[in-house]
Amino acid sequence: MKKLPILVLFFFLISTNSFAQDLQGYDLWLSYKKIEQPEWAQAYRDLSKSIYFNEDGEILKTAKTELRNGLEKMLGDTLHFESTLQKSNTLIVVKESELGPNLLHQLQNEFDSLGEHGFILKNVKVDNHTSLVLSSRDDIGILYGVFRLLMLMQQRTNPANLEIVDAPKIKLRMLNHWDNLDRTVERGYAGFSLWNWHKLPEYIDQRYIDYARANTSIGINAVSLTNVNANALILTPMYLEKVKALADVFRPYGIKVFLTARFSAPIEIGGLETADPLNVEVQQWWNHKADEIYNYIPDFGGFLVKANSEGQPGPQNYDRTHVDGANMMAKALKPHHGVVIWRAFVYSEHDADDRAKQAFSEFVPYDGLFMDNVLVQVKNGAIDFQPREPFHPMFGAMPKTPLMMEFQITQEYLGFSSHLVFLPKLFEEVLNSDTYRKGKGSTVAKVIDGSLNDKKLTGMAGVANIGSDINWTGHPFAQANWYGFGRLAWDPYIKSEAIAEEWLKATYSHHSKFIEPIKDLMLTSREAVVNYMNPLGLHHIFDTGHHYGPGPWVSELNRPEWNPTYYHQADKEGIGFDRTPTGSNATAQYAPELAKIFNDPKTCPEKYLLWFHHLPWDYELKNGHMLWDGLALKYQEGVDQVKDMIHTWEASKNYITTQQYTEVRMLLEIQLKEAKWWRDACLAYFQTFSGKELPLGVEKPEHSLEYYKSLKFPFAPGIRPRWD
Repeated sequence: MKKLPILVLFFFLISTNSFAQDLQGYDLWLSYKKIEQPEWAQAYRDLSKSIYFNEDGEILKTAKTELRNGLEKMLGDTLHFESTLQKSNTLIVVKESELGPNLLHQLQNEFDSLGEHGFILKNVKVDNHTSLVLSSRDDIGILYGVFRLLMLMQQRTNPANLEIVDAPKIKLRMLNHWDNLDRTVERGYAGFSLWNWHKLPEYIDQRYIDYARANTSIGINAVSLTNVNANALILTPMYLEKVKALADVFRPYGIKVFLTARFSAPIEIGGLETADPLNVEVQQWWNHKADEIYNYIPDFGGFLVKANSEGQPGPQNYDRTHVDGANMMAKALKPHHGVVIWRAFVYSEHDADDRAKQAFSEFVPYDGLFMDNVLVQVKNGAIDFQPREPFHPMFGAMPKTPLMMEFQITQEYLGFSSHLVFLPKLFEEVLNSDTYRKGKGSTVAKVIDGSLNDKKLTGMAGVANIGSDINWTGHPFAQANWYGFGRLAWDPYIKSEAIAEEWLKATYSHHSKFIEPIKDLMLTSREAVVNYMNPLGLHHIFDTGHHYGPGPWVSELNRPEWNPTYYHQADKEGIGFDRTPTGSNATAQYAPELAKIFNDPKTCPEKYLLWFHHLPWDYELKNGHMLWDGLALKYQEGVDQVKDMIHTWEASKNYITTQQYTEVRMLLEIQLKEAKWWRDACLAYFQTFSGKELPLGVEKPEHSLEYYKSLKFPFAPGIRPRWD
């Protein structure tokens, strides 16, 4: 072999090393780093001495491959699997139907309480020997159990103490991709779409497989591939064969594919003159389209529909109702056991009432009229994925209709992929909120999991933050939001503290001097963002279109509810949106117990104060500060919290790699700069109404209000395409 010149060899080594570093973060929480601690390595080697795994079936083969890869990476050993079930097996992975009488007898109580697609991980006695048994009634339960076992090993859980019976509490656990066919991603901040439609169906990118692995590892079982601002072309044969290729990749991981259906598709690709849901030809068109899709994809999940919202076509174009539109599609899918997910995110320029009331007003009167294969998907709050909103009043108000939660994982209103924001704290806050619809304790989580109103069809969706960036999510800590969403969709009662610790150990380090401070950093990060963006119940004061940075002064857009001034209503008298009976009376959409609390500024939680009340600048807060001072101090507190985050991260340097440290450190600098921008721009603007000096301890704006108003960002990422 001809020797490379030394200089060329040097650059080859440098580029190879750089490429390896560029892959940092690609493996997400599935890196399965080698276990260095001898005692833990030995414990897991003992567990892996003799493994029996019956791999009969596509999903079980996937599960066995995952188990082998995970164990071999963590142990550095080559595993041996037994071909027959033996008394000496240390790890036994079989379905319930294949357990012998002895094992089945020992696990009968666990199986009696096991939910659908759940699994059992338990040590049992076989003669004088103890085996760890992983079992389930179905293949996908085994796969979920394998991923959980591997995660527990990453947490350094003692296998001798395992006694787990777990099953998903929510049926449909779904990612909503807002990906367009040109590979742009609406509200996407991590590169382009994963789906390379041009190369599909022949070319299967390894990322599709790794994406499926990551989702199944946290229990996600459904994916909507395309933007809710839908393009009808996705329903044409040219694209359906591409969708089929993705569905074939996802099937061994128990993931079903959904598509967004454009309501006007019968006109745009069907040649009809109308899309009226009561028109017989339109109904037949959707019936035939459903048949066609299921011929390509026998386990197709169904349609996700955004209708009559933000200019999208829908049944109201024909003086029909949401029920008419949803049930028309549901009838087409019913023979195939498909589901319609009908989004409740609606607001109309023709409705002069409070935007926060519109979804409730449009949907609640139709409670009980939707077909049983329709889920109504409701955003967590009544406006639009704000850093903080009260829970949506629809939750609990439609007891006859299955409601599906829609969270946003991508950070449209929380600093994009530049800001570190641990969203499970937001999700947890919403899920734990009490609707009072069936008395105290009627939480949003109980609405979503079906237990409050005995619903079998249940769901939780997250708007994905995933793109073509090498680390999938742009910000390394944004991976924790994908992970945390999946864990809460599986079990909406998991604590965010537990989620943060799981993710940190699987992703970074087990060292307690790293885990504890960084976990605290994550748990306080969301409150920091609320403080430096939208404190005390302020909301939707973002700059227009791209939603990047502050724009509380925007007031000249065509529709009133597009303007931030509509939401904060600042004037010489005060600030805030009056949603009490003296204003829009949006509080009446909540249960009476809550309406009473929200209506009185003295009992209203101050985190929602300006959401529900327009108050004077000198209104006295609970801490004794007048409102203006309290607002300014909250903005300053948010900035100070980011400074604290930077100091905490700096102290973690010795426990992680240089690249891991540097990447997040640079992003935190962006976050601090933009937190100051938010503070300075908002206070400079609101000060023109309050006429008051900034309180002691609040830094003065660096620039004039005119400077902040002049900033333009025509190429901010994630902007909605104009062609649809």
